[in-house]
Amino acid sequence: MNHFICETCGIQYELTDAPPESCIICTEERQYVNPNGQVWTTMEQMIEKGRYQNECLLEEEGLYSITTTPSFGIGQTAYLIQNKGFNLLWDCLTLLDEYTIKKVKELGGLHAIALSHPHYYSSQVEWAEVFDIPIYIHKDDEKWVTRPSERIIFWSGETLELTKELVLHRLGGHFEGGAVLEWKEGCGQKGVLLTGDIIQIVPDNRWVSFMYSYPNLIPLPAAKVQEIADTVKGLNFDRMYNAFHRVIKKDANGAVQRSAQRYIAALNGTLFHT
Repeated sequence: MNHFICETCGIQYELTDAPPESCIICTEERQYVNPNGQVWTTMEQMIEKGRYQNECLLEEEGLYSITTTPSFGIGQTAYLIQNKGFNLLWDCLTLLDEYTIKKVKELGGLHAIALSHPHYYSSQVEWAEVFDIPIYIHKDDEKWVTRPSERIIFWSGETLELTKELVLHRLGGHFEGGAVLEWKEGCGQKGVLLTGDIIQIVPDNRWVSFMYSYPNLIPLPAAKVQEIADTVKGLNFDRMYNAFHRVIKKDANGAVQRSAQRYIAALNGTLFHT
């Protein structure tokens, strides 16, 4: 029996004799099935082949990025936040090898994992078992968990304070339970917001965007984008990190507000010149 992993999205499934018939993440309209067909692997195969490795980089004081190279699945970046003796893994990666375990332990280990949304659940239970920690997922996204575990804590409501400095906020949008992480002491206490792609930093990193589906280019309605912007406006952050190693180094909250108004204007047909 194996915990099979979908190669397209990198999500790990519960223990079975044979691979599932399909991946519930990829067959849903916010993701996609590989045009060449469904392909499965396992953690053991990823490690044995030696094709992949994780890279851990210091982004700023108290914040490390962890990325798999070459890119696997969706290709997201996870972040390890060190805050007053509490180490949090924000979002997750599929690969967990001996190098990664050793490196994380050198940085003080982990005390919890928190997830922005289902596309980054990856092999979260594997990580939680190795480091003996809980996983925090918003209850609105419970149905997307492919490997159940008693380590998963389903939180509800609009905010969850993991510590006084690390607070989860449900914004919804991309997924009903889509969450962001407010790190109040990041960026020299100016505040950092880690967003996964609930709020997406675009290549012109003065701006962000908001989507129901990124690969399939399905937008969010204007009212939801305004709601997200209004919620974020009340948070204290100057810097933002997304799931793909993009950073808005300063005035990130201002970038969200300007971007929301541009997005809404585009949907309303008032942005364009004809």
